[in-house]
Amino acid sequence: MVNNILAAFDERVDSLAWMTPQTKAKAREKAKSMRVSVGYPERWRDYAKLEVRADDALGNRLRAELHEYRHQLGKLGQPVDSGEWWMTPQTVNAVQLPLQNAMNFPAAILDKPFFDPEADPAANYGSIGAVIGHEISHGFDDTGAEFDAQGRLANWWTSSDTQHFQEATKKLAAQYSAYEPLPGLHVNGKQTSGENIADVSGLTIAYMAYRKSLGDKPAPVIDGLSGDQRFFLAYAQTWRGKIRDAALRQRLLTDGHAPAAQRAQTVRNIDAWYDAWGAKPGEQLYLAPAERIKIW
Repeated sequence: MVNNILAAFDERVDSLAWMTPQTKAKAREKAKSMRVSVGYPERWRDYAKLEVRADDALGNRLRAELHEYRHQLGKLGQPVDSGEWWMTPQTVNAVQLPLQNAMNFPAAILDKPFFDPEADPAANYGSIGAVIGHEISHGFDDTGAEFDAQGRLANWWTSSDTQHFQEATKKLAAQYSAYEPLPGLHVNGKQTSGENIADVSGLTIAYMAYRKSLGDKPAPVIDGLSGDQRFFLAYAQTWRGKIRDAALRQRLLTDGHAPAAQRAQTVRNIDAWYDAWGAKPGEQLYLAPAERIKIW
């Protein structure tokens, strides 16, 4: 699935009418050289020197922090380890590492509801596929786009492409800033910009990869739902959650991610979602075609 979604990103970049051939070539080079790590690291870290005591929770925390500090200091003067993991296999998450031009997909996220080897491909592409697309797209968000294929901080954009990208990013930020999860408290579109870019672009290429995986064959209808409907339904279901107002308020002020409910509304920018579910003008989730934001 990762390879299929990377191929979809490559195809998407190649089709962008606004991007110059020079910038396209650099973007495609970066995507093709991304290191993909799935499940667990090839080399395990040695924690033998970390002392953990059953009766000393605070001491365990302090010793763990010191152990990590020494681990990071030990990297000074050494070549970058492009295969280093920054999450444990037991973590339900994924990460893009711009300095390594790499992605980590821990084993814990490769389970329901994100991935089920027995599930319909539409469901898997709509859930874990969107996560994969999200992490790929982080390499090209408003931070990741500042790093090249070798993980170096470098400007590989033409000035005209930079201007177009920044204008589109501002429009997306404005769209998210209009969301009001709590009375009088809006999403900070600028603060959440990188995650919003990755959500929109990631869902776009996950959908492209899903359609390509069908091999020009129609998707089966399951439980009365088309393949496209199941794809977008699976995406929405990954954002199910429950949170207290106080915690939501804190996250709106400090988190780089929009709340789950607003992240689910990423579908408003995807043309195929309208074809699948038939949203019409006047409905809450409808956006006119001219207002749908496409970054990549």
